[in-house]
Amino acid sequence: MKLLVLDGNSLVNRAFFGIKVLTTKDGRYTNAIYGFQNILLNLLSAHKPDAVAIAWDEKAPTFRHNAYDGYKATRHGMPQELAEQMPVLKQLLADLGFAQVSKAGWEADDILGTLAAANEAQGGATLLATGDRDSLQLVDKATTVLLATNRETLTMDEDAIREKYGVTPPQLIEVKSLMGDSSDNIPGVAGIGEKTALSLVQKFGSLAGVYENIDDKAIKPKQRENLLNHRQEAEMSRMLGTIRKDAPIETDSAAYARTAGDPSAAAQLLADLEMHKLAERWGLDETAAQPETPLAEVEAQPLPLAFDGRYFVAQVAAKDGSGAWFAVQTQPEPAVFCLDDALLPALLDSGAEVWAFDAKPLYRRALAAGGVGRALRFDGKLAAYLLNPSASKYEVVPLAAEYGVRPAFACAEFADAGVLETLLETLRQKLDEQGMAALHDEMELPLARVLADMERIGFAVDAEGIRQFGVELKEELEALLARIYDEVGYTFNLNSPKQLGEALFDKLGLPPRKKTKSGYSTDAETLESLRPYSPVVDDILKYRTYQKLNSTYVEGLLKAIGPDGRIHSTFIQTEARTGRISSTEPNLQNIPIRTELGSRLRGYFVADGGRTLVDADYSQIELRILAHITGDEAMQHAFQSGADIHRSTAAKIYGIPQEAVTHELRTSAKAINFGIMYGKGAFSLSRDLGVTVKEAEAFLKTYLNTFPKVDGYMKDCIAHARETGYVSTLFGRRRPLPELASSNFQVRASGERMARNTPIQGTAADIIKLAMVHVWQSLRDEGLQARLLLQVHDELIVEAPAGEVERVKALLKEKMEQVVRYSVPLTVDVGTGKTWLEAH
Repeated sequence: MKLLVLDGNSLVNRAFFGIKVLTTKDGRYTNAIYGFQNILLNLLSAHKPDAVAIAWDEKAPTFRHNAYDGYKATRHGMPQELAEQMPVLKQLLADLGFAQVSKAGWEADDILGTLAAANEAQGGATLLATGDRDSLQLVDKATTVLLATNRETLTMDEDAIREKYGVTPPQLIEVKSLMGDSSDNIPGVAGIGEKTALSLVQKFGSLAGVYENIDDKAIKPKQRENLLNHRQEAEMSRMLGTIRKDAPIETDSAAYARTAGDPSAAAQLLADLEMHKLAERWGLDETAAQPETPLAEVEAQPLPLAFDGRYFVAQVAAKDGSGAWFAVQTQPEPAVFCLDDALLPALLDSGAEVWAFDAKPLYRRALAAGGVGRALRFDGKLAAYLLNPSASKYEVVPLAAEYGVRPAFACAEFADAGVLETLLETLRQKLDEQGMAALHDEMELPLARVLADMERIGFAVDAEGIRQFGVELKEELEALLARIYDEVGYTFNLNSPKQLGEALFDKLGLPPRKKTKSGYSTDAETLESLRPYSPVVDDILKYRTYQKLNSTYVEGLLKAIGPDGRIHSTFIQTEARTGRISSTEPNLQNIPIRTELGSRLRGYFVADGGRTLVDADYSQIELRILAHITGDEAMQHAFQSGADIHRSTAAKIYGIPQEAVTHELRTSAKAINFGIMYGKGAFSLSRDLGVTVKEAEAFLKTYLNTFPKVDGYMKDCIAHARETGYVSTLFGRRRPLPELASSNFQVRASGERMARNTPIQGTAADIIKLAMVHVWQSLRDEGLQARLLLQVHDELIVEAPAGEVERVKALLKEKMEQVVRYSVPLTVDVGTGKTWLEAH
């Protein structure tokens, strides 16, 4: 029998510390539970064991503690964030049918040793999964250790141990008796480290052999003195370091075969933990997680022509694997209606009230049919995003399981139908409870209609211009490649980090910065630091830039052009945690602008049919929000008077007149203005400014003394977020920050940065969203032919007929600047042109 034994505590610690903070929407930590499951699933997939045992330490002292008071005395206690997850993980593993074993007075290592020895005696082979090298002593012909390291899992058999250490697996006990173990506080012999311990054991075979040959010339005088003075500690260390094989546990390997467990309970627990993908990997049906309830079996009906009352609409997979839209009506009795495309617009613009799960596709169909989808009143997907912006996906069945929604009835054709009404009503109630109903009603749901229209309309492009740009890029790439080969002295695969590393560091002798498991690092940061050493580095960076422009943008955009000559991107509302909209297939929000070559791409996005592009861009919106939120009078005055904020800031910081501010001083003030907003510390600012960390600290200190209310705001943000567990935008959008409660300094510092910048960035995102809704509606209300095409960060682009351009310019400026009233004005810069590049 192939038996897999997991060292539970070792692996769960690796999972906890190796994965960023993860929590449920109500703040329960889940990263250890998530990581441990991935480790277990990967082990099962790779090794396909016949039986699995998961060994745990118990809190009770072991025989080792009783023998030596100092045993593991220097270890820190388990972090509270991990301790909270342990009982949940153990319950989940039990529900999944895995055998777990522990014994008071014994360690998990001893359980591993006992099970390995017993399985070998029964003629089986054992795999021991652990991150603890102590278990290597157990390796023999029937036992292999799967050693988890920071980078990979190493398969450690007898040959691997002999190659690495030059001793046999049991001799590692002798090595530890000499060198000790600081992590377990095992003393060993003072003055003898790993290298010396290994050489002594290699020569004399064991601890006993060392003392039998204590006068051998191979043992140096000082080593001999230490060995004689600390013999008692060495012998005690040998006992402490020896893994026992006689723990009083069940040793029949068959007892550890996985059982059926309780799939329903496991599915419910994973749903509660918001681990829907893991439920899929375990092969669990989340519909099985629903509590049993009497169900009325309902057949899907043809769509009725007369619609009134409330309907609950979603697009899901049918039980036969196909997909369709369906509407649910539970009054006066359950009914499920299949929606036909031709009748969908009538539904959306009838007197019915429609609650949907994912309204944007419905809006798009309604708009294509000449309607606006005014019947849509609620979007469960958007509500779920508002309630938990950190989730990876939003789907009906997993959300129903997560929120404990019981199915009202079963539908023969569509699995989700029975939970849809209750789920949407539950999500609505949760929005009301958290004060985010207005965000949904006035911003997110109307925005779904705007985005649907933008997707439908698309953005016209000059396809031939893009093709010619690609030809230029390929010519430049060939020239760069030839120059790089000439400078290095031979040809190689420039796209291979390993071959590039060899060329730069072995052939050219450039100073290496860091190493990866496959060789030298050649990432962008490393190459940037190497620019002064060789001109080839500049060419390599240029090559990478041009290659990305060509593959991602030139080739990617050409593939995305529709039959109408326009690119129809997809806009996503439920991805960014700060509330920003994202774009995909293709990502039009990431068209380069910082370089002359990259910005040329914008020149190929054009106004169609004699129209003009009108581009409206908020000026320094995030800094204006910072001035408003903090209430800092000096910063507010600069914006109210129309001053250059960065010049004004520099003048304040350095105590000089604005006309005396140099370009360098303004640049420093600009970096600090934005750095403060993004939560940057002195180290990050020092890199941005090209100064020492000490100088950056001085800049920061002077800045915060000059604008004391900014400093107070930052501190208040963090304190409030620690108290509540989340931060909010000025519109009430919440972002949970479990990182603030972490015991890990770096994770906690990351949470503090997010606490400072999310209210600002999130409020800016909310403002542009609301502006889009107002602009789109105003264009329709005034009967204009102009159409909103694109939103990129703080910028809106409208395509307008020549006769409407001046009105559209005024409308954009008015609607965007007056969307909110703050203590400082919002200002919008408006440009026009035949291409996006001209208009911006």
